[in-house]
Amino acid sequence: MAQDTVGKSALVVGVGHKDGVGAAVARRFAHEGFEVTIFGRNEAKIATALETLKDINPSAKAEVGDVLDERRIRELVSSCNREASPLEVAVFNAGGNWPKPYLEMDPEFLTEMWQVNALAGFVFSKAAVEAMLPRGRGTIIFTGASGSMRGKANFGGFAQGKAALRALAQSCAREFGPQGLHVAHVVIDGAVDGNRINTLLPYLKGALGEDGLLKPDAIAENYWTLHVQPRSAWTHEIDLRPWVENW
Repeated sequence: MAQDTVGKSALVVGVGHKDGVGAAVARRFAHEGFEVTIFGRNEAKIATALETLKDINPSAKAEVGDVLDERRIRELVSSCNREASPLEVAVFNAGGNWPKPYLEMDPEFLTEMWQVNALAGFVFSKAAVEAMLPRGRGTIIFTGASGSMRGKANFGGFAQGKAALRALAQSCAREFGPQGLHVAHVVIDGAVDGNRINTLLPYLKGALGEDGLLKPDAIAENYWTLHVQPRSAWTHEIDLRPWVENW
């Protein structure tokens, strides 16, 4: 356990099952002594993540709610930003990826996809910036996807939301980086070997092979690396994919 992280807190929003990216990121920071709080909308799934977190650090907490509830998010950030354990890391991992043919999309669907992917990211990051700025330090990380960079057929709704989130992350980094906040965007380009894929698309691992899916713990290691980067060489954006991925 790194001694200089004792007494610091991390907040990860958009956590589901213990096998997902959010839970893996939370565990990585817990291993370093952070007091970690996770937030998600599915009580049963987030309970599995909390169980693994408490095995590492008994101080870990889980909260259930809607990432679009600005009042709830502000209360959550405030509760994680205590004098004895200030908020040092805020990770936005929420999002929705629902495919739909272009001609079947409507404004209501596009708005919903934008809200959960981009608007929620803005609400969360604004609260985190306001908490961190007085100290002049902190790390804010946004989880992106292939859709952040390009819109594929049947994924126009998801892509416009993730592209908007990427643009927000860039603006946030350019405004607050010079004030001491490290703002980063992680493009996860490929399928993740987690509960969602293995439940909904169980054939995929066999089709792609053992090396064809991104491992959540490997993804989480990159989030930790971003946090500990010297500020003379900060990274704003990285893209992660299996080495066999065709990109």
